[in-house]
Amino acid sequence: MGPLNRTGRNRSRAGPHPRTRPPACAIGRDDVKHDQIARDADIRAERITLRPLRPSDAAPITAQAGDLRVARGTKSIPHPYPPGTAEALIASAHAPDRMRDVWVIDGSGHGWGEVVGLVALTRLDRAQSEVSYWVAPDYWNTGIASEALRALIAANPQGAQTYFAEAFQDNPGSARVLTNCGFDYLGDAEAFSRARGAVAPTWTYTLRIAAA
Repeated sequence: MGPLNRTGRNRSRAGPHPRTRPPACAIGRDDVKHDQIARDADIRAERITLRPLRPSDAAPITAQAGDLRVARGTKSIPHPYPPGTAEALIASAHAPDRMRDVWVIDGSGHGWGEVVGLVALTRLDRAQSEVSYWVAPDYWNTGIASEALRALIAANPQGAQTYFAEAFQDNPGSARVLTNCGFDYLGDAEAFSRARGAVAPTWTYTLRIAAA
């Protein structure tokens, strides 16, 4: 599934868009309202709630992100998962100058765990955001990732007009999540995966939000 931050530089080999990875931009005054929503508000879906990270999430995040099956589907998660990494993630998710907003996918209201995965938005230039996510293997093939992504896009906390996302080409399940949520294939690229210790081919997708 998608990464929770960008650790590799993509080189697009196909698709109509000349830049599959616009640069991240600083948060300005016009972003304050959306940034406050992103920090404080829960986003509710039928079976799950997307909520801000809290210190008690560190242990389940460490256990789940430490699973090689999860880490291989991302660019940024190392394997083995170093002690203190989850705590650093939680702290960065609340930093006032952050470029990325992160939510826990909380399934406790449906009898699942309080942490079944994470979803994130990285703010880019020109009203664009990059979405990334992962779900714990115990909850694969339940539709949770699609439900979380649809809820996040509907809330649109960063006020994006265009979303970008990636999936490693050996992870077609993540690609299906994106297409199920209305994303269109943009082109082939490649990215470095820390867990793999190598560059691997990816598919890049985009979703354009209709003007209100």
